[in-house]
Amino acid sequence: MDGLPQRRGGVVAAICFVTIVCDGYDLIVYGTVVPSLLRYEPWGLDATAVGAIASYSLIGMLLGALLVGVTTDLLGRRKLMLASVTWFSLSMGACAVAPTPELFGLFRFLGGIGLGGVIPTAIALTVEFAPPRRRNLVNALMNSGYSVGAVLAAVLGLVLVAGHGFRPLLAIGALPLVLVVPVAWRWLPESVDFLAARGRRAEAERVAAQYGIAVPEPAAATAAGRERFRILLRRPYPRLVAAFAAASFLGQVVVYGLNTWLPEIMRSAGYPLGSSLQFLVALSVGAVAGALVLSTVADRLGARIVVIAAFGVAVLALLILSTNPPTVVLYLAVALAGVGSNGAQIVLNGYIAQRFPAGVRAGALGGILSVGRVGAILGPMLGAFAITAGFGLRGDFYLFVLPAALGMAALLCTPREAAPQPSDRRRSTGRAR
Repeated sequence: MDGLPQRRGGVVAAICFVTIVCDGYDLIVYGTVVPSLLRYEPWGLDATAVGAIASYSLIGMLLGALLVGVTTDLLGRRKLMLASVTWFSLSMGACAVAPTPELFGLFRFLGGIGLGGVIPTAIALTVEFAPPRRRNLVNALMNSGYSVGAVLAAVLGLVLVAGHGFRPLLAIGALPLVLVVPVAWRWLPESVDFLAARGRRAEAERVAAQYGIAVPEPAAATAAGRERFRILLRRPYPRLVAAFAAASFLGQVVVYGLNTWLPEIMRSAGYPLGSSLQFLVALSVGAVAGALVLSTVADRLGARIVVIAAFGVAVLALLILSTNPPTVVLYLAVALAGVGSNGAQIVLNGYIAQRFPAGVRAGALGGILSVGRVGAILGPMLGAFAITAGFGLRGDFYLFVLPAALGMAALLCTPREAAPQPSDRRRSTGRAR
């Protein structure tokens, strides 16, 4: 193996980062175009219809995450990543030219299937190839791509929506097909754990040698493949699965509710379209900065206490927003809401990945994120209900305080000690032998 060119795990994280940027853009761009859709006379959509369409893509994401949980240990993470990016890119292109709201909703649903397959696959690959002592940070850097994509969607919305409507923003979402897929096809490796578990030992050793990691012992790899999800029935995994699923569900109610409806909530409070989209930028910037800070602290103090505290920040920020504070405080509170919602979910996903053995990591993530997607589906519906009912600024934000508080309570139920990770491995000090 000595003649193989050496590569770094950062290559994997970088490819996954760009993929997550595209994933975040394609999801959050919908919140950017909601005000435009509500005022697009040919379709005549109201808040209920717009909220339903938002949920269609999230229902698709639920199915996508479920499919990943079932197929990742059969087909491999690399293939699923490439297939997912190709699928959601084609669907976004179709959304851009949809002639009716019915077809638009269908294409959003289909695109969601691809989007749902990206996140658990990207997290599993990033964690596997990251240095063990920097997994929280590397995972957060990679997952911050979601919020970078959200910022990109909001900024392009400020530039394009007023003069060109919503279709150009959606068309941009098809670009990953030509910008990301060829790069990932060339440079993204297959999971060493997957290759070893499938008996492809020579390939596993070649990839491990290139990236300076060890290959699981044949017995461990076979056991991981044979047992897959049965291990999740052993202590402490049932308790972890229940707590993580509840926290993911509740956290995503807040994340997708705010990302879909924040611009319209602020418009209803009297802010013009440009200012409303600026609040979405502040939310996303807070998420990026928060994820980086939270993950750095998590590598030092442990992810559990950091994620619990982040949910608490979301509760505080939403309570401040409900009081309609002065503008400076308002922007700060929106940014803190980004820290406690999107930022907290990024660190939470990495924390979940680290609490399960490598052999079932992607499957466990897929299953837990599938439950989370139900919360993502309900979040936009909850926001639509608030807008339609005319609760006002205070009531709109109060609706999201409760799930944030309950998410914090769910995480308090997780065991303090990390679960054993029998198939995890340390990076070798030299080349893998």
